[in-house]
Amino acid sequence: MSFTLAENPESVPIRDAATVVLIRESSQSETPIDVFLMRRVKAMDFAGGVTVFPGGGVDPRDAEADLAWEGPDEHWWAGQFHTDAATAQALVCAVVRELFEECGVLLAADADGKFPDTSVLTAERAALVDKSLSFAQFLRDHTLRLRADLLRPMAHWITPLGERRRYDTRFFLAVLPEGQEADGETTEASESGWTTPQAVLADWEAGNTLLLPPTWAQLHDLIESGSVDHALARERHIEAIMPTLVSTGERVRIVFDEEDTYGIERTFLN
Repeated sequence: MSFTLAENPESVPIRDAATVVLIRESSQSETPIDVFLMRRVKAMDFAGGVTVFPGGGVDPRDAEADLAWEGPDEHWWAGQFHTDAATAQALVCAVVRELFEECGVLLAADADGKFPDTSVLTAERAALVDKSLSFAQFLRDHTLRLRADLLRPMAHWITPLGERRRYDTRFFLAVLPEGQEADGETTEASESGWTTPQAVLADWEAGNTLLLPPTWAQLHDLIESGSVDHALARERHIEAIMPTLVSTGERVRIVFDEEDTYGIERTFLN
């Protein structure tokens, strides 16, 4: 992966984004957590060819207030992510919407707690992708309640100054709901599927997979958690992390608090 640094870094706007670390219980006792990952299409302007969690930018309509909501409200999420309530609501809606758009997994249910059959919602899923339908309207049309209680706050990373595209990204944790499947059917990914944090980190160490620091850090979080239940119950002190890009003129190195563990030798061609 190569970096082409912005000519005027201070002028690059920062866009709010939300990412979800989707997990499930593994059948292997030695690796008890499976995680869903996607490899972005190489032609993508941002992080092309990189392995990531599902997610994307906030749609302004994600802040629409008129929707049914179950679980911690926007004020609670605002406190977790150190932002205002309107932004917090938009982030929660964005992460649930992106998960549905990119993976077909929907964290929304009817008043009785029943999840819909997502296989019959392909037209709505496509309309969300092309933005002809807002997520709030989609929930209203199908009398669904957004299940914020199925999400956990996980981390907060900001794209380094110098990148041509910058995102202020909050990371959420969620467990695959019973009866749903993650399909990864999105034009933004060349491949996707379930793996273990250990396996993808081994591929990273072997040089077969590209991981940016936020993804690398959340995979280590899952390993440290040890199980799905512990990952959900774990209390995380969330502070914004913004790495620094250091250029020698020929190479760019990503610098952040855990750089020594991430691998100082992992430099990227400029």
